Amino acid sequence: MTGDMAIRVEALTKRYGAVTALDGISFEVRRGELFGLIGPDGAGKTTLFRLLATLLEPDAGRAEIDGCDTVREYRTIRNRLGYMPGRFSLYPDLSVEENLSFFAALFGVGVRDNYDLIAPIYRQIEPFRSRRAGKLSGGMKQKLALCCALIHRPSVLLLDEPTTGVDPVSRSEFWEMLARLRNEGISILVATPYMDEARRCDRVALCDRGRLLAVETPAGVVATFDAPLYALSGRDMYGLLRAARAETGVEACYPFGAVHHLTVGRDFDPEGFRQRLAAAGFHDVALHRVEPGIEDLFIKRMHHE
Repeated sequence: MTGDMAIRVEALTKRYGAVTALDGISFEVRRGELFGLIGPDGAGKTTLFRLLATLLEPDAGRAEIDGCDTVREYRTIRNRLGYMPGRFSLYPDLSVEENLSFFAALFGVGVRDNYDLIAPIYRQIEPFRSRRAGKLSGGMKQKLALCCALIHRPSVLLLDEPTTGVDPVSRSEFWEMLARLRNEGISILVATPYMDEARRCDRVALCDRGRLLAVETPAGVVATFDAPLYALSGRDMYGLLRAARAETGVEACYPFGAVHHLTVGRDFDPEGFRQRLAAAGFHDVALHRVEPGIEDLFIKRMHHE
């Protein structure tokens, strides 16, 4: 493993009986990089994190953290790694302060040894240091879990869907924290089902059903979208969806917020499309070109896999 790679995954495969959770995936995370793993539930994100955290062994392939093999050198990795699982995994009956002290003791450090690293985060929950962890709000639980994952100053941080179920303000604050940690030199691999969070990453990997669909910068991912994209709306949105999908030249039509997005062929005739919709009884229809986003590329790649 070269010195500029914090994580290396090579043809990693994991099966649960007849189900292949990871299907020979390969990618690398550079040192000091904020790398996003983007995909829906069932994409294999949590399985990958458990393999990297040395909690599972692969059926094929290999992975390295800081140049250490996750199977042969798991003890070394556990001292260098910070891991925040998707589900809240701290002790709900212990206070905020007790949880932090407990995790520091596990790694043989004191809370004050690396306090400078967690201080910007911990100050936000310090007024509640005597409160039981189980009584904290979702955002506060998230911040406490991150503090516990950082207390030994890891070189690599794994975050499995850390903002799921958290309010929008706390989500934004959390990503600002990650940006500060990246500036501290910590390499971060974060999984999320939220496409808008992908834009905050240096690079992203789009994944679905245990496979990687693309690995690029957020802008680079969008640049690979090579088809005209239109937004369609009207009074009868469900009827429009069905009618658009039946049209020749429409490759895909899917709900996208308050509108439908259409990917179409190069010979698509917008005016003819409007006229045919009007003849079918769809009036007051709005149709216009739009720029694609990461969500559009993800859906397009899923349809072609």
